[in-house]
Amino acid sequence: MNINSSFLTANQEYQKGNYIGALHVLNGLLDTRQDTRTYALLGRTFLKLDMKEEAASAFALAGNAGGTDAERHLHNAMMLHYECGNEDEALVIAKKFLHKAHKDADVAFVMASIFIKRGQKDILGALRKPLIESAKPNHLAVALHLLADAPHDEDNFKTIRRTLKLFPDNQGVRLLHLIHSREFCEFESMRKHQPILDAEVAGGNLDIIRAGSPFYSLMWCGDEKLNQIAAMATRAYEPGTPERRRARPHDWSNEKIRVGYLSYDLWDAHATMKLLGNVLERHDRDRFEITLFCYTPEEHLGFNKFDRSLWGNVVRIVDMTDEEAANTIRAHNIDILVDLKGHTKGNRTQIMNHETAPVHVSWLGFPGTSINLDIDYIIGDRFVLPEYSKPYFYEKFCRLPETYQPNDPVHRPAPRGATRKDFGLPEDAFIFASFNANRKITAEYIEIWGTILERCKNSLLWIMVDNERARTNILKEMDSRGISAKRVLFSPKVSYEEHLDRLNLADVGLDTFPVNGHTTTSEQLWAGLPVLTRVGTNFASRVSESLLHAIGLPELVAQDDAEYLEKAIALYENREKAAEYKQRLTDNRFVAPLFDAERFCQHLERAYEMMVEEAKAGRAPEHFDVPSFPAREGNFAPPAEI
Repeated sequence: MNINSSFLTANQEYQKGNYIGALHVLNGLLDTRQDTRTYALLGRTFLKLDMKEEAASAFALAGNAGGTDAERHLHNAMMLHYECGNEDEALVIAKKFLHKAHKDADVAFVMASIFIKRGQKDILGALRKPLIESAKPNHLAVALHLLADAPHDEDNFKTIRRTLKLFPDNQGVRLLHLIHSREFCEFESMRKHQPILDAEVAGGNLDIIRAGSPFYSLMWCGDEKLNQIAAMATRAYEPGTPERRRARPHDWSNEKIRVGYLSYDLWDAHATMKLLGNVLERHDRDRFEITLFCYTPEEHLGFNKFDRSLWGNVVRIVDMTDEEAANTIRAHNIDILVDLKGHTKGNRTQIMNHETAPVHVSWLGFPGTSINLDIDYIIGDRFVLPEYSKPYFYEKFCRLPETYQPNDPVHRPAPRGATRKDFGLPEDAFIFASFNANRKITAEYIEIWGTILERCKNSLLWIMVDNERARTNILKEMDSRGISAKRVLFSPKVSYEEHLDRLNLADVGLDTFPVNGHTTTSEQLWAGLPVLTRVGTNFASRVSESLLHAIGLPELVAQDDAEYLEKAIALYENREKAAEYKQRLTDNRFVAPLFDAERFCQHLERAYEMMVEEAKAGRAPEHFDVPSFPAREGNFAPPAEI
């Protein structure tokens, strides 16, 4: 039988659905170099047999053989390689289409997805347009990552607004538009577009949630069930990964528990290390061996002034692939790997899907579930992780007894007694303050704050906003309610020490919802500024509640928005009560658990010990609460502060 008749026989078998027969004939043809049609038929046959990697290789051969359909075959090969996780092979083919990436959404999707994962987003500007104009949810999800990384970029915002006009029914573009609207405090836009998304979701269109990012879903959605769906859209690990990881042989002979911390943020000026630094220093080195697996960029490390070796042994993995990083972690025989990033900017959480340690933990970086990451436990407390939240988390709860948030009473500067005059603030006005990121200010809460100012005539709002457009929109909002621009003061950026000095000059801090202040709230409480919050509906909206209980000021947790409003007005009308709360914060600073890093570290270490006990016994992770140590007697201030 000659080559042509053999091909016809194979094609006939394929048409009859006898794919095994077709494959058998085609295999006989591959001893010699074949033409495009043979390789293409082989690719289609492999696809029918669900052999996608083999199909990708066959289509690549078909494309490389030339012919009028070469690009189509290479395109198929690229998509299949990407789907199979063969990123290098997919990228090699995608680069052949670089000349058309600006208009081919599939090529843009493959290249952008790979370079985003590798932390090389800065080269992807030209790929935004085809992705944002695509109707495919996965394309829009990647566009979201590209554009949402710079939500303060006005050029991005203009691009998205134009695109929304072209595609007014595209909910993914609307989602992007709202992310940027929040960054610029475009409240009119929020009021127009958010109800449309809400109605779509209420009607069962959950693709909107999946097209978004887990982080940005928190800014508008306080529903844990929906937050979980947003996390589900991230790249998942292979089935059976947790079980294989836990079953891996592991050397438990070391007397010390080896804890690894994985993060992008391991430099002293980052919010994470402002919280965590002193706890790392306090780890008992007789019982714990601490390693920091660091992929902090060099430009951030250039600002670091702290001796990072005091936190632990630093291992740089910034230039490693995920697999190489996982191999490095395994080589250090880590017992517990703690991811400090979750679904936040700059993360390399996919490393957790490479079977790195017997116990995997999520903590501090992301206030929600890390579903699709191979995580055993999430560290929280009874406020941020209440019982009824368990169905919405993939991880098992490890709840610390007082608060999930560490704090540093040693390196965090103490307030130095600034005056209102120092910062140009009026002496006689009652000052409500908000120092949270302006993207957290919803249309609902700017309305509540406007009502507070309307009813509290001798008050003003002192607010930190990082762009002129947002300032203009806030003033416009207040002007629409008849509130003078003189009653809104914008706080400029100052040094960290000056920022802590000025916080206590306000009378009451106003929290945001559904995303609270996190580090911002603990900074205000440290400085002696009472923070008014409300009971939350997901992790991100329960953080301030946790911190207020840990500092002994639960009275400032309102049950809902209406009570939040009334409590704010009541404090304006009873300034002695606001002053009493300030004094309580000062009295409790070195007594209550919130800033007791030593006590916190003891509870955290007990949590790690309990995790290791379960892993050594071969038991699968289950929810558990860490028992509280006896209450401390006296205060814990550093000697200079007592």
